[in-house]
Amino acid sequence: MLNRSFLKAGHTPTLLSAFLYFDLSFMVWVILGPLGVAIAKDFNLDPAQKGFMVAVPVLAGALLRLVAGVLVDHIGPRKTAIIAQLTVLAGLDADWLIGIDSYHKVLALGLVLGVAGASFAIALPLASRWYPPEFQGLALGIAGAGNSGTALAALFAPGLAQAYGWNNVIGLACLPLAVAFVTFLIFAKDAPNPPPPKALSEYLDVLKTPDAWWLMLLYSVTFGGFVGLSSSLTIYFNAEYGLTPVTAGFFTAACVFGGSFLRPVGGALADRFGGVRTLSVVYVLAALGLALASFHAPNVWFAFSVLLFSMMALGAGNGAVFQLAPQRFGKEIGVVTGLVGMTGGVGGFYLAASLGWAKQATGSYQAGLLAFAALALVALVCLTGVKARWRRTWTATAPAAGSPSRV
Repeated sequence: MLNRSFLKAGHTPTLLSAFLYFDLSFMVWVILGPLGVAIAKDFNLDPAQKGFMVAVPVLAGALLRLVAGVLVDHIGPRKTAIIAQLTVLAGLDADWLIGIDSYHKVLALGLVLGVAGASFAIALPLASRWYPPEFQGLALGIAGAGNSGTALAALFAPGLAQAYGWNNVIGLACLPLAVAFVTFLIFAKDAPNPPPPKALSEYLDVLKTPDAWWLMLLYSVTFGGFVGLSSSLTIYFNAEYGLTPVTAGFFTAACVFGGSFLRPVGGALADRFGGVRTLSVVYVLAALGLALASFHAPNVWFAFSVLLFSMMALGAGNGAVFQLAPQRFGKEIGVVTGLVGMTGGVGGFYLAASLGWAKQATGSYQAGLLAFAALALVALVCLTGVKARWRRTWTATAPAAGSPSRV
């Protein structure tokens, strides 16, 4: 995948800096999930409160992505990223020094973590603007593989909380964030010839385009499923199978790594076979995996295998959606990334919160998982309905005759 043409086409230091920024931002964005068992024990939280707690940063990040997307197109992705990283560092440091001694303060921390979640709408345009259409899937897949930061949170946060207390984990998170910030300052650069800034009213014009809404729907399922499960699986494995927080974190990290690894693969497959074809397969596999996961497995290893399968399908779908987006909205990629990323976060908020509500109301996570599996099938039906028009009208970036369609 990483051939010489790709390496010459863009700016590798910026691509890797975007990945590192995205990766560690996502690490702290979902950190309440891996810390959720310890936090719930301290504040005696019920399943619905636990679900809402891990869902708040996801929703905050979703809404802030739209703001970040607008800033990217007005002041550039590099300056926007610097502002966002400083905000997160200052917020986490302040929360750690003051201390978090109530459930409401945990929710307030979730709002700060939402700024880290908005990194999606910054890192991806930063990388995208450096690469031509034929490499968009791979470039955005590599930058977007920063989703793996959610695995770092699951891997290390529970053990650190056990050793030092979960409050101190919030302070410790500032250390890798500071390293990413310095790296970004040194190596990240804005692409030459960026699109000219537009009036704010012009951004609303994107919402008048049906294709924007379709992309938002498609991503709300793939990324919503990915981040919703990333935020919830540590609590799920602890509640359903009695795993310790540390062991549950290891299981969660493996699922997230699988999904993150498949993101660039999904982008590369979409480059070769077309985003529509790739997504169609993804939705079938994701719906199947989530439906199977809804039935309580006889042992944790079977549950893990099914959830890993689901996360890998959703991860590949994330890469495929963002192979399509720049083809249709190359000049508005900043705001489109913000809009699409926002709905992806809203999908994650829905899944994380609904899992908690389902457990509270029925004693099982089944209803929440089945509802999201049904959403994957709805997305498949919608994609099937628009694919012919997309292939007919998205001609500006169509590949040469005889080669596979990228749409």
